[in-house]
Amino acid sequence: QVQLVESGGGLVQAGESLRLSCAVSGSTFYTNVMGWYRQAPGKERDMVATHSSGGTTNYADSVKGRFIISRDNAKKTVYLQMNSVKPEDTAVYYCNVRRDVFPTYNYWGQGTQVTVSS
Repeated sequence: QVQLVESGGGLVQAGESLRLSCAVSGSTFYTNVMGWYRQAPGKERDMVATHSSGGTTNYADSVKGRFIISRDNAKKTVYLQMNSVKPEDTAVYYCNVRRDVFPTYNYWGQGTQVTVSS
């Protein structure tokens, strides 16, 4: 049974920093993509950043230059360093790990709330 446990969310003021962590427990193949997604009230869940096991990273345009995704494969943990946060970053942030080639899988965390006050 694979579980993703997020931590680090909370209430911050605009311009401050916050770091999210997501630890993966259970058996997963090393080669995968770990990432962060977010969903604001009334909106769809959108990609924030992803990090492949090969080192490729992708960011949403809205967070480029402010957020940094990293992963520790030994700890099976992915991080999201959020700098210079803005009120529009307010959302529930979800961790995801997926593998698109056999054996495929796609797992989600329970989500952590991030609220940015102006």
